[in-house]
Amino acid sequence: MNFEQIRPYLIVFIITTFVVTLRYLLFAGSAYIVFWKKWRDKFSHRIIQGKLADIAKIKTEIFYSLTTMIIFGMVGTGIFAAKKAGWTQIYDKLSDYSIAYFLFSIVAMILIHDAYFYVTHRLMHHKKIFKHVHLVHHLSTNPSPWAAFSFHPFEAVIEAGIVPLIISFMPVHGIAIFIFLLYMTFLNVLGHLAFETFPKGFVRNGLTNWHNTTTHHNMHHKFFNCNYGLYFNWWDKLFKTNHKDYGIQFELITSQPLFLNKNNLVP
Repeated sequence: MNFEQIRPYLIVFIITTFVVTLRYLLFAGSAYIVFWKKWRDKFSHRIIQGKLADIAKIKTEIFYSLTTMIIFGMVGTGIFAAKKAGWTQIYDKLSDYSIAYFLFSIVAMILIHDAYFYVTHRLMHHKKIFKHVHLVHHLSTNPSPWAAFSFHPFEAVIEAGIVPLIISFMPVHGIAIFIFLLYMTFLNVLGHLAFETFPKGFVRNGLTNWHNTTTHHNMHHKFFNCNYGLYFNWWDKLFKTNHKDYGIQFELITSQPLFLNKNNLVP
């Protein structure tokens, strides 16, 4: 294979790596600037572990996250090659399927990813696998937004595997994939925020407690052997892997309003 044959794939790799890195920097950076820098004092009562990670930990998180972006770029290039070869279910024209199906496909990808994450996450916590694959992510026992993609390369491949899996059997449009990845990044950064932004009573309310909170994933980083779910709480409920004090911890963190000022400070 000569350079002219390789060049399209190299261009796709560079563009994909740039896009996923930019997405990471925008989401994690915005969360960091708003909560950790600009409005830190306003949200200090919502710091889940009572303190924030130091700069050395954050540098480690950024380093591993950037290596993850390279692997995501490689996977994206593989998807490009597979689509070119006709091996995927990605469709190009929105008119090929209805708008209803387009919206359904986004929801379906989120639900499939949530199940995929729970299963793979539990497997990565197996004692014979953990230190070789998942330990890097758990170096952040008190994570920052920059930890969202702080993975060992093996874990990065596993995390990226959801997209090749979906496009192998399910028709999806490129825009639907893009929206799904934006949703995934936002919720992933939120899960590692270190500040709880969900309202008081969220976990007690039967209409909302099916969705995970920042406290939920933060406790996973602190205790390791609980709270394995990603977006939704039903898998942890089904397999009884929620931390026994999850609800109590959430209520303690959210006992005061999200925004504190001189008019609502507790004496």
